Amino acid sequence: MERPRRTAPRPALLLACAAAVPAMLLAGCSSGGGSDSGKSGGSTAGSGTPTTPALAPAKYGTLPEGCVTVGKSTVAALVPKVKSAAGTPAMSQDISARAGCSWTGNGSDGYQYRWLSVTLQRFTSTPTASAEQQAKDRYADQVAQLGKAPGATTAAVAKLGDQASSVAAKATVSKVTSQNDTVVARVGNVVVIVEYNGAGLEGKKNPSAATVVSGAERAAKDAVLAVVGANS
Repeated sequence: MERPRRTAPRPALLLACAAAVPAMLLAGCSSGGGSDSGKSGGSTAGSGTPTTPALAPAKYGTLPEGCVTVGKSTVAALVPKVKSAAGTPAMSQDISARAGCSWTGNGSDGYQYRWLSVTLQRFTSTPTASAEQQAKDRYADQVAQLGKAPGATTAAVAKLGDQASSVAAKATVSKVTSQNDTVVARVGNVVVIVEYNGAGLEGKKNPSAATVVSGAERAAKDAVLAVVGANS
């Protein structure tokens, strides 16, 4: 009686097993058609649909009124002889999401123009992005855009909210060159933008860059504290 002959493994099967070597760490490669689905990890059936973790809620749920974000003493120091100490509120369709205010004056001698502006923007969580992440993105984008101005210099500001940067530059409008500084700060899910400009009129000397920078930072600290206080 003729004995059964051993046959060499089929080339196609060898190639299939070789290609599947990495996968063998998770599921074996076999020439058989069966599978051990009864063992743990052999099947994902019945494991349920993966769920997306819930996004963290917004840290701050309200904004202070724009014109009360900067203290009266700060306004008096930065904008001498201010035209309206109460400030001019910014137009907003939703004051719970965006608020702002500005102050202007020409100084005690009438020849030192000053302009101070505060803008607040509050973000809420969406199905795809947390409120804080949106604020981080807005902060980064704003600092980057301001830094593109000719001659602008950007510096980090310590101990101001969760993130803060100061962008200093000069600007010329109607032949008047002003010294400007913008502080962008983030506190939780709120972005605070403070702009402070100063210029000497009729040949008067402009305020120094250091004076304008420190003034903008002082107003920004007031605004950040106002956000925290409005939610305490």
